[in-house]
Order: sequence, then C-alpha cells, then structure tokens
Amino acid sequence: MKKIIYIISAVTMLFSINSCADRFEEIDVNPNQTKNPLSYGIFNSANKEYMDEMRGSFSSGRVALPWVQYSAQRAYTDEDRYAYRITSGATIWSVSYRVAQDYKQIIELNTNPATKGAMSAYGPNENQIAAARTMLAYVFLNLADTYGDVPYYSYGNADPDFQALSINTELQPKFATQAKIYADIMKELKESSMMIVPGKVFTSGDVLFGSSAKLKKFANSLRLRVATRVKGVVPGAEAAITESIASGVMTSNADNVGVMYEDNLVNPSPMYRDFRTRSDFAINKTFVQLLKGQRGNFGLDPRLFQYATPVGVTKALILAGTSPVSTNPADFNGMPYGIASSAGPSQASTANFFSKNVYKKDYKEMFMEYSEVEFLVSEANGWSQANYMNGVKASMEKWGVPAASITAFIATLPAATKETVLNQKYVALFMQPYEAWAEYRRTGYPNTLLLPGQTGTYNVPYEGSTTYTFTSLIDGLTDLPARLFYPTSTQSLNRVNYEAASTSIGGDKMSTKLIWDKN
Repeated sequence: MKKIIYIISAVTMLFSINSCADRFEEIDVNPNQTKNPLSYGIFNSANKEYMDEMRGSFSSGRVALPWVQYSAQRAYTDEDRYAYRITSGATIWSVSYRVAQDYKQIIELNTNPATKGAMSAYGPNENQIAAARTMLAYVFLNLADTYGDVPYYSYGNADPDFQALSINTELQPKFATQAKIYADIMKELKESSMMIVPGKVFTSGDVLFGSSAKLKKFANSLRLRVATRVKGVVPGAEAAITESIASGVMTSNADNVGVMYEDNLVNPSPMYRDFRTRSDFAINKTFVQLLKGQRGNFGLDPRLFQYATPVGVTKALILAGTSPVSTNPADFNGMPYGIASSAGPSQASTANFFSKNVYKKDYKEMFMEYSEVEFLVSEANGWSQANYMNGVKASMEKWGVPAASITAFIATLPAATKETVLNQKYVALFMQPYEAWAEYRRTGYPNTLLLPGQTGTYNVPYEGSTTYTFTSLIDGLTDLPARLFYPTSTQSLNRVNYEAASTSIGGDKMSTKLIWDKN
C-alpha cells in the first residue's frame, strides 16, 4: 500500500512541477513591479549609473585618467604604470551591459503595442526610441574601443552575431567583430537622427537633452566621432563623416551633452564624492608642462589655472569651493608620472590637486561637447584653421577662462596642422580620459606624453636623484596600453566565445591593437 501511495505522490509531484514550469513566466512576476514604468526615469537612472562608474576613482582614476596623463597618483602608482586592477575593467564591462539593458527596455516599452500608447504620455515614441538607440551606440562604442570584439546588441539589425542582451544567450553570447560593430553603430546613429520628430524627447524629467533638436545634434556629432575613428578601416566611414556634418552637429557649448550632478552631498559628482574621503590624485606633471608651454609648441595656456589648484592649498578649501585661484605658473608643478610607489610620498606635497572646478558637487560629466566637434570638423576639412580656433575658444569658454585671456592665447596659436589640432583636442578633452585614450591610439597625439623607457624629472630629489626612468609593469608595453583584458567572469562563463574572440583580435593582451589603432 505504501508503495502505491509513493508512486501516486511522485506522479502528482511530477505533474505539479511540469505545470509550474509551463506557467513559470506567469508565476515569476514581481507583484510590486509597475506595468508602465516611467521611461524617462529609466533613462536618467541609466545615464547616471553609467557616469558614476565610468568617471569615478576606479574605472577612470585608476585606469585611463592617468594613462593619458591628465592625472597621476600620489601614492599607489602601480596603476599609473599600467598594472590596473582587473576589477576596474570588470566594472566597466558590467555597468555597460546593465545600462544597455535599460536602454533596450525603453525601446521595447515604446515599440510593444501593449505599452507604447502609455509611453507616449512621456514623449513621442520615436524620440524615446532614438534617445535609447543613441545611448546604446555610445555605450557599445566605448566597449569596442576598450576591449575590441564584444557581445553586441542592435535594435535595427538582426545579424545572428549580435547576441548581447538576449535572454536566449544571456550568459554565453557570441562576440561580434569590431568591423561589424562600428559599421552598425554608424547605421544606428544615422537612423536614430532620421527618426527624430520635432518637440521634446521626454515631456518631463528630461535632464540630458531638453529638446529633440539637441538629441539630433548629439546623434550626428557622435556619428562623426565614430566615423572619424574608423575612417580608412570600415567601409562607409568617409561618407558618414560628410553626412553627419551635413545633417547638423553641435554648434555651441549650449549643445554639450552630459550628466549634471547635484549641489549636495546626496548626489554629488563621482570625483567629488571620492575626494571627500581620499586624496589619491594630482594633476599630471606632463600635462602641467604642456599647459605651461614647457612641452609642445604652445605658450602658457590659461586653462592651467582652471584645471588645477595652486600648490599647498588644502583639501578642505577645495571641497568648500573656496580655494584661491592663482595665475602664477610657478604655483603649478603637477605630480611626476610613472614613478615607483616608494617615491610617491616624497613628491606629493609639491604636487597640485585638481581645481574646485573639477572637484565640485554639481560637476557636469560630459558624454560629448562642442569643442570636440570643432576639432573633428577641422580634421574633416583638412586641418581647418577656423574650426581649430573655434575648438580652442569653445573649450576655454566652457572652463570659464576670461575673455581677454582667450583672445590673447588664440592670437598666439601656431597654424593648424595635424599635430597642433590634435594636441589642442587633447587639452580640451580634459577629464574625458577614454576618448582621449582612443584618440591617442588612433593618431599618436598628443605627442607630449612620457612613455615607458623615457626619463622623467622629480619635483624634489628622491634618494639623491633628480630624474627617474618610467618603467611599465606590464611586459612588452613600450607605449600606452592598447586595450583592457576581458573580464575573468567572461572567460569563465563564456569560455568558447571568449577564446574565439581572443583569437580574432590577436590575443587577450594589453598590447593587442584594435582595428583602427594605427599609432
């Protein structure tokens, strides 16, 4: 009898399990989840989450920010010498795919017949989709620029190699090739720009664009950036440069696009937040030398006084926004870059913190700004003098340089050439290190950086020496790193596709060049 009961119970349980499995999607629903979320809330949250990580002390301050020599660490200098924390690279990877999923959700909410009507109350469906597609392009551009081949998602392309963000391949997506990714990003940005309708992007809560006209300029300007990156490498890039400029790019600093943080301690900018408890970073000595006219072929750049705090000013004054401003070049040394960690403390007291314009609660972290566009257009126009001067002026105005100082500096600018335009572009990209890193790899500029094997100078003698040799801690690197390692989690969970991608790009090494890296 017991045997019969056990058999009946087992059969009953089996049918129950099958029934639950058949109804899993119906049962596995969060009862507190709204059916019609605020699309602009998802959008703003994704933008902020991305910037919180990409411009914070670890993913930026201990990776690209020192590598392009905007900053130098005052104590723990191993990362300046390229031995970055693998967790920093993993954070870049994970936050990128998290926010990409959010942007995809906005598209789905605005295309699904069951929800698009409700979503239209928050703004035209077309504009919300265009905004999400544009931000997806931005995020995947940075991923490809940082790693090479990566899992990729496209709204408008059903290529079977584009498997990211899919529930069917969530843990083991294929890695799309760089050529496919860049080509599709250019296509996505073109289509995004073309689908925008006049009016607002979001009817309320739009803290990024404010108008569809600004979104359109951003999409076209970002397309210009991508196309310039891959011209001569990915077919169609040259045509995309011409088309994006003709379609309307940024024309003033009013068109700058970035996340504005709040003037409080609840939601301050990521660098300010971290500076409250840590004092790791100083402005880089090579960058200070460039701004002082000691490197390169420019004179004293008044942005030095906007970018850095005079030596000896306390952290408390910077955090309070009351630190003094000096226009005396002698007050600025910078932190020697590429030194041994043991030498750091001896140099820190003579180095300069970033200024109160950087370390401020309501700092605006840029996705893209007008000055960059002028330098891109200068390049497209054969190193145009007018666009070059416009780019320098726009950067100085953004940073609050006095008008008379702007006029005087521009009057002394050397003629526009590849070298002068790209070196000034580097100065203007201050605190946007991943774009500056990509540009260095593409062009070899700025040509003012201290590279492994070269000799640097201490601010004060250390162990009886006034100079040191910059030594990379990564074997084989004699220049800036060409890319980051793929995250270890990806290597473990997606081994087959990781190995295929590693082979495709030429090896998962920091020295493996991307397809557009011609430096």
